[in-house]
Amino acid sequence: MLDKLFSPEVIEETLWIVQYEIPLAIWETIYVTVLATAFAVILGLPLGVLLVVGEKNGVLPLPKSAMHVLNIVINLLRSIPFLILMIMVIPLTRLIVGTSVGTLASIVPLVIAAFPFVARLVESSLREVNPNIIEMAQSMGASPFQIIVKVLIPESVPSLLSNFTIAITTILGYSAMSGIIGGGGLGKIAINYGYYRYKYLVMLIAVVLLILLVQVFQSVGTRLATKSDKRLKGGR
Repeated sequence: MLDKLFSPEVIEETLWIVQYEIPLAIWETIYVTVLATAFAVILGLPLGVLLVVGEKNGVLPLPKSAMHVLNIVINLLRSIPFLILMIMVIPLTRLIVGTSVGTLASIVPLVIAAFPFVARLVESSLREVNPNIIEMAQSMGASPFQIIVKVLIPESVPSLLSNFTIAITTILGYSAMSGIIGGGGLGKIAINYGYYRYKYLVMLIAVVLLILLVQVFQSVGTRLATKSDKRLKGGR
């Protein structure tokens, strides 16, 4: 087994793939992950805010029925396995980008899978804000919008950044799975060569690169969250 894995022919083919296909696959993976995360945050951030401020005792109470529907929709989308979701949204993907195959097409199911997850992460971050700060803002006559923009979100920035880091690493894992339906990136390399052609060395390299990307995203996110934490700044 090892002899076949590291035979001269396999090594030569692997080097060719590393030289000519892996760089593009890395770029596609980063591109898809960052773009999908950005769209997921754009959709998930306001939903997460609504989940907190729209409660009965929130700063902007919404009808109970509206909150109930919002929670159900988010929970339903979160409960669908990503592989099944990718297949379910193929018509929508084709409608939006004109095709259901390729790097760009994989962004649509990634966003749909990720924004409910981001909404729950945002909800968790906002709930960590000290209620006394919100009450103080209310007593000073701040409007609900001002409380959201100037109190809730700024006070939860370190937690939000930590949770967005979790989101981007999760989306990175999802992007690898999108290779099954023709998505690009390292997932496509791993599946096409490792699964369909039994080129396990190529698959191993793709997996190692995915792990390294996760470490990079995690390190950057953790550093940003640490730098934005006022408590750590005050303790220096």
